[in-house]
Amino acid sequence: MQISKRLKAVADMVTSGSILADVGTDHAYIPIYLAERGDIPRAIAMDVNKGPLEKAREHIVQFGLEQEIETRLSDGLAALECGEVQSIVIAGMGGPLTVRILREGREKLSGCRELILQPQSDIKMVRAYIEDKGWQILREEMICEEGKFYPVMKAVPAKVQKKGMEIGGDGENEREKMSPMELRFGPLLLQSRHPVLRDYLLREKRLDDRILEALAGRTGEAAIRKREVEEELELIRQALSLYID
Repeated sequence: MQISKRLKAVADMVTSGSILADVGTDHAYIPIYLAERGDIPRAIAMDVNKGPLEKAREHIVQFGLEQEIETRLSDGLAALECGEVQSIVIAGMGGPLTVRILREGREKLSGCRELILQPQSDIKMVRAYIEDKGWQILREEMICEEGKFYPVMKAVPAKVQKKGMEIGGDGENEREKMSPMELRFGPLLLQSRHPVLRDYLLREKRLDDRILEALAGRTGEAAIRKREVEEELELIRQALSLYID
């Protein structure tokens, strides 16, 4: 199956051999792509709406993957059993909805080894929430498709063993809390000086510069908005400074 760059970036985050739950599966493209490649043994494609779930079933049958992919009508993680999957994908939703799904389904995360998240908005909120609840961002990616930017992150429980090193916990390897800049733009994207992040930062700087120009000399609520944009621009400048050798 051919899938979009955005969905492929999400799918590529899933650890091979994991049992997957795809929340808000829509047409089940991600589980079909992974199952067809043999990357996952089984998946549960979940959606709150009957229409998309029926489309998902049709696509699963089309690819002959009925034994590998099950569909469930579910609001978030409600229809998932505790410990049933090792990998959970929540992609293509707004940040507030992503956080609500994680918050309301928190007990269903027992036994889950990774969260693959691709929020469409309020990404800072998502990063802050998972950090607060004891998850560590292990991998980040950002892609640009049809003029839109999509950050993708893989988070694991804060205490995991990776190549003999403990990530998280109380030892010297524990990562410090994310800074405002890291929450906004992604700690690993910044650390790696990701080229697509740089393009995103430059675009956001241009947009914010135009907003400030339009707000110049205005008072009241416009002045409050101006301060917010100025604070955002300062974070953008700090992030862009990382790209200067």
